Amino acid sequence: MPCLHEYFIENNLKRLSKDFEEPKGTIIYEVLRIIDGVPLFLENHLERMNNSFKIIDKVNPYKDEEIKNSIIELSKTNKVKDGNVKITIEASEDNKLKIFFIPHSYPTEEQYLKGVKTILYFGERTNPNAKIVNDSFRDLVNKEIKENNVYEAILVDRNGDITEGSRSNIFMLKNNTIITSPLEAVLPGVTRGEIIELCLENNIDFKEEKVNYKDLDRLDGLFITGTSPKILPITSVNDRIFNSNVNEIIKVLIKTYDDKINTYVNANKSNL
Repeated sequence: MPCLHEYFIENNLKRLSKDFEEPKGTIIYEVLRIIDGVPLFLENHLERMNNSFKIIDKVNPYKDEEIKNSIIELSKTNKVKDGNVKITIEASEDNKLKIFFIPHSYPTEEQYLKGVKTILYFGERTNPNAKIVNDSFRDLVNKEIKENNVYEAILVDRNGDITEGSRSNIFMLKNNTIITSPLEAVLPGVTRGEIIELCLENNIDFKEEKVNYKDLDRLDGLFITGTSPKILPITSVNDRIFNSNVNEIIKVLIKTYDDKINTYVNANKSNL
């Protein structure tokens, strides 16, 4: 993963990006978005990182405040207020912490308006609840995404149940109810948690439930959630077409989520 801009942070110290080396071994990581200098929903990302350590019976050697200060320092030092930042910690004796800007690809306005194409990918993560680097799985899925010229691959487990996207969470809509896979089957995405809260706040029916890929035709729509895409409507899964981009419930969630982001950013600017 390329390290962008002039500097990165290693063990809370500023270093030149030309000296950057890829993290090695078992790597716990997070990718978050910075908007106007504010690390978006940082507390939730750090909570998930700490949980990833617990899953492998380890403890995060860095305090939340240390990581937060390093992210802010990274943004200020590089004079970059918007983009995606990756946090990696090598789960080894060195416990090396690296924080750096990475390339990002945000959906275009047209993709938000018209939705995106996806495919089904029959495969599952070894440990879906933990954010641990798995390059071999990532490479296999990316190959399928590229060959099919689609935005995302929707993972299907050995039972035929839809779990999540290869780099996102998946929500489905059926009879005015938002549905997503049970937490034990997926990475507990930060955006996923925010969407569930928005459903409750806006009196939108919501449930965690397994959905088999053979039942796709019974759905009224689907959408992707994640750090980069935020909420992105899906217009096709393989050869099945959906009108997710014009669904009123999905449109409400897109607007309220954007409002929530703006509120968070404005509330946290004073802490920089």
